Amino acid sequence: MAIKVLIVDDSGFFRRRLNELLSGDPLIEVVGTAQNGREAIEKNKALSPDVITMDYEMPVLDGISALKQIMASKPTAVLMFSSMTHEGAKITLDALEAGAVDYLPKNFEDISRNSSKLKKVLSDRVKAVARSRYRSTARKTEAAAKPAARPVTSAPERPTVQVYNRGVAKHKLLILGTSTGGPVALQTVLTALPSNFPVPILLVQHMPGTFTNAFAERLNRICQIGISEAKDNDSLKPGHALLAPGGKQLMVDARHGGIVRVLEGDVRLNYKPSVDVTFGSAAKAFNNKVLAVVLTGMGADGRDGARMLKTAGSHVWAQNQESCVIYGMPMAVVNAGLADEVIHLNDIPRRLVEAI
Repeated sequence: MAIKVLIVDDSGFFRRRLNELLSGDPLIEVVGTAQNGREAIEKNKALSPDVITMDYEMPVLDGISALKQIMASKPTAVLMFSSMTHEGAKITLDALEAGAVDYLPKNFEDISRNSSKLKKVLSDRVKAVARSRYRSTARKTEAAAKPAARPVTSAPERPTVQVYNRGVAKHKLLILGTSTGGPVALQTVLTALPSNFPVPILLVQHMPGTFTNAFAERLNRICQIGISEAKDNDSLKPGHALLAPGGKQLMVDARHGGIVRVLEGDVRLNYKPSVDVTFGSAAKAFNNKVLAVVLTGMGADGRDGARMLKTAGSHVWAQNQESCVIYGMPMAVVNAGLADEVIHLNDIPRRLVEAI
């Protein structure tokens, strides 16, 4: 059965081009279009699409307001289109927090070209968002019923899904790696950590360079620990998290008590930043003193780096399928037999405090 898509954008040109690109995929059916948020809400109820592509700047009712009403009345998987600016990043993060599954940059120059690569990226993203809709909706509904930041001790006593090995190590570094669904997952974990968290933290989120600074600012504002976008030669400090800059690679160096290197990295790598790169460098720098957590995301980034960490004697955890928006990256780690624990997202902060 084809994935039903509703296209929402105030630009007639953009609606037509998205329709043409998506309709070329036999597994996707464009069931309707809307030119403002109010029309999107009505057509979502009438057409029951699997995925909505949504612009955020529209007349009558903007995309964020429409998204919130859709999630409240008839939850549907939403793929946001965003401008690649600092302000666009902040709005996109608002959309993800409100319930959108993922986002793509809105570039009229790219969309105007008949690019087979663009068509594949768009189709693949729509299919991934469609696969996430049931887990995503359940997770958003569950999260909406809880306060954004809560004490670790109040975390639900849900048992871990599977335990491979419970070892005790003196961790010197915590690394969280993630992709699709990651901004909300990271917020869930980091807002629950106490200000005196005793080890440095590195965050690797697949995200464009124009977005990571805005994301670090948001996290720093709402978390008890300090959070900033990493800069070359930044020191690793207990109770402070460094977010890998988009478009760069973040590596760990054990010199001077621990610093990070922010580098251009190999152009052949699919992800910038790459979880594998950061995990691998941490394995060399800190050997068996690392705790790495692989959160929700598409693909398998983190699996090879997790193997290096395990070989060095470090510990690797994976988010469980139930609480993932996309069970790709954690599944790759679990299926490779590299996860010491597989844990529900809401339990991760409590387990981190227990372990560290």
